[in-house]
Amino acid sequence: MDILSELSLEACVKWIDQKKKSKNFDGLLAAWLAKLDTEELNKQFYRKLFTWYEWAVAEGKFPADKNLTIKPEEHVIRLITRLLFIWFIKEKGLIADELFSKAHIQDLLTEDDFDNGDSYYRAVLQNLFFATLNTEIDKREFSKGGNPNHRNFSRYRYKKQMRDPDRLLELFAKTPFINGGLFDCLDSFKATGEGGYRIDCFSDRHYDLLSVPNRIFFHQNRGLIPLLEHYKFTVEENTPIDQEVALDPELLGRVFENLLAAINPETGETARKMTGSYYTPRAIVDYMVEEALVATLSQKCQPTDTNDVAWDERLRYLFDYAKIFDDASEWFDDTETDAIVKTISELKILDPAVGSGAFPMGMLHKLTLALRRLDPDNTRWEALQRNIAIERSEEAYNTHNQQERNAELTEISDTFERYRDSDFGRKLYLIQNSIFGVDIQPIACQIAKLRFFISLAIEQDPDRDADNFGIKPLPNLETRFVAADTLIGLKEQTTLRSDRAVQLEHELNMNRERYFHAKTRTEKRKCKEDEQRIRRDIITELTQFGLPEDNARKIAEWDIYDQNNSADWFDSEWMFGVTDGFDVVIGNPPYVDSENMTKNDPERRQLLAKMYETTRGNWDLYIPFWEKSLKLSSDQGITTLITPNKWLSIGYGKALIGILNSRVVSFYLKECYSSLAMDGGINFSPANVSEIPISDFHKSKDKCNDIIE
Repeated sequence: MDILSELSLEACVKWIDQKKKSKNFDGLLAAWLAKLDTEELNKQFYRKLFTWYEWAVAEGKFPADKNLTIKPEEHVIRLITRLLFIWFIKEKGLIADELFSKAHIQDLLTEDDFDNGDSYYRAVLQNLFFATLNTEIDKREFSKGGNPNHRNFSRYRYKKQMRDPDRLLELFAKTPFINGGLFDCLDSFKATGEGGYRIDCFSDRHYDLLSVPNRIFFHQNRGLIPLLEHYKFTVEENTPIDQEVALDPELLGRVFENLLAAINPETGETARKMTGSYYTPRAIVDYMVEEALVATLSQKCQPTDTNDVAWDERLRYLFDYAKIFDDASEWFDDTETDAIVKTISELKILDPAVGSGAFPMGMLHKLTLALRRLDPDNTRWEALQRNIAIERSEEAYNTHNQQERNAELTEISDTFERYRDSDFGRKLYLIQNSIFGVDIQPIACQIAKLRFFISLAIEQDPDRDADNFGIKPLPNLETRFVAADTLIGLKEQTTLRSDRAVQLEHELNMNRERYFHAKTRTEKRKCKEDEQRIRRDIITELTQFGLPEDNARKIAEWDIYDQNNSADWFDSEWMFGVTDGFDVVIGNPPYVDSENMTKNDPERRQLLAKMYETTRGNWDLYIPFWEKSLKLSSDQGITTLITPNKWLSIGYGKALIGILNSRVVSFYLKECYSSLAMDGGINFSPANVSEIPISDFHKSKDKCNDIIE
């Protein structure tokens, strides 16, 4: 109804007057197109959400723990991520609507003055987050108090704030166990006096530390829930050729990219001025992803010469959304199909500055599309996943019993039995084996994970008569998206490894795969404890072979499962188990100029200047990202980044050009100008897509205005 009212003659005439358009059919058509423009819809939603965000930051009170303090801005963004995930799965009927109805909910809580109270966030939302969505249905119950339940974050709390707790439990009972880490309570299990901390403060004892007023959720004109109810949400991500007038997960990724930029001191002022335009446009993401994948597959897979159509053209056909329902079997014979699907199963892809997850999500969509068209019944894909699991278990043959070794094989069989013709299995194992991301901001990693959770959740259809309402719990992505400083590596270390060290590293990787699929709190805690033990054993073993003391300390202190902290170093082997580099390194590294860095982060700038060959003169931050990305790439890998192009003609770019000329087989530039990209910001006005397809012995520089119409 809101969309229809926006298309009314009165609304369109008002728009025509504001934009000074002609009052004729052309003006009316322009008004209609503007009202139906998803880009404008996204900006409108962002502006309203950002206004709410600033209000929530000012009104809310969040824990200021002496051992670990999270900024109020991050608390509010985390709250938004959790609520937006809920809003999307609510579209599938997996959350009771009554939980977001003021008329229903205020009768279930004890506050006489609901509008000025703060019980909704505690008694409803926190219980929904931690004790419902993150707890198996048959294990949900109220905390009984006392020490055994004090740090058990799977128990319902705040019973004294509920007028009708049984009715609330009935509403919660309509929700399946989701898992995934998004709804993990981030409070530590240790007491504050022992170095522990409270982030979510899910506790019956500390009401004074946390207060989020009811009015910021339900205020008729300013509240978050009326704002969300005003818009249509769709669980399907729009593609460049299929645009629905609704908020989809991809559009919300842009919203978070803007919020992240707004809270970052280096980009905050610019992002706030740009009111929703601070993002990487979908068309540019789509273009870069396709170019990288076509280059990679062209290099790794060879045609059988039984088709007259050029190999690159046939590969592009696989990734063409316009041909989504076309049968690909006529374009590829069985040998070619087997080779492409196998190559996809072996890919390792990294975004070194993941942000809101635009590039990893673009990769997931393109690869899923190709697999769907090549292997519609998942026969090849399932067989490959079984082989990968067998190889992984054989590498760690002496660390687990037969039952544990078979667990992943059983998981694979169950997945494809339930989702034989679905994209769920395609996406799940692409995420498990192929897609990785790093960002210096922990909240960015959470947002990226949110988009992947939504992408998996939308592939499942509820069944009220089945266990967990027919919903397969989501995987844990802490081992796929890591908060760390990509540009700072460990000190050079010996490549010597004892047989024991190699075996322990295989065991560590196997443990992380078990964590990826872990469902229960007990399973997760066991994996975390095993991780600490294995890591200690590895450090002890490697120290004997010359592991630097500083490396040992950093590795020992780092906890991959800690969602609150960011490591001040990055190492692809320790963090992702990737030793031979990534097949594709892709992303949009942060643009922070030399003046800004010198002013706000001089120590880091000096450190980077010592670490990289390219950090000479008045270099900007994206320069070392180029050098680091090339180092992270495999010997025949593809690196594709979007950066400003001024380094091509400025003195500080000479060192980078020298590296490209000496270490890269092919250097390919495309310069892109886009009216959609920015309203005058630093990233895309103009933007420069610079990519290095190693397999293409060609150099050129062409305008690519045709990427975005």
